Amino acid sequence: MEKIRSFIAVELPVELKQALSRLQAKMKSASAAPVKWVEPGNIHLTLKFLGDVSTEIIGRITAVLEDAARGTHPFDIGVSGLGAFPALKRARVIWVGLTGELEKLEQLQKRIEAGLEPLGFPPEGRPFSPHLTIGRVRDYARPDDRLALGELIGGTILEQEYKIGVNAVHLIKSQLTREGPIYSKISAVTLK
Repeated sequence: MEKIRSFIAVELPVELKQALSRLQAKMKSASAAPVKWVEPGNIHLTLKFLGDVSTEIIGRITAVLEDAARGTHPFDIGVSGLGAFPALKRARVIWVGLTGELEKLEQLQKRIEAGLEPLGFPPEGRPFSPHLTIGRVRDYARPDDRLALGELIGGTILEQEYKIGVNAVHLIKSQLTREGPIYSKISAVTLK
């Protein structure tokens, strides 16, 4: 039985990915911290990471997405500042925050999560925290590197506001390679 690594996400507009690329370049030049930056073309809004999935249930996963999308009209969200998990002083994951109709995004995510549970995908143990991951600090980063990076993140402002029109959700295959992940769409479901 073939398995594929996959996740469910919202795609981002090209202009936003270009802006995130510029933001990453600006941060790279201002910080010596060892960061693995996410390839701008691979940045997306993850709704649910599935892990290794049998190809036999892809159709059932897509049906769950169709059910969740059926009662959800398209909506807009935007980007809003930078942050880090778990905290700025101990940055491990660098992210761009989101704003706008987040309650609709959270409802969509909950519907997807509830629909996937009977297929063997347990709900996340922590609350959904919508964000765009743009970089991951390497494990070997020194505490003072993390601290300086946190100060940079806290003082960095996005060049302008960007709108993300959420009108579809995608089931995406993630193939891991030495050069980084390669993502390809398995299915797309339009919000109705």
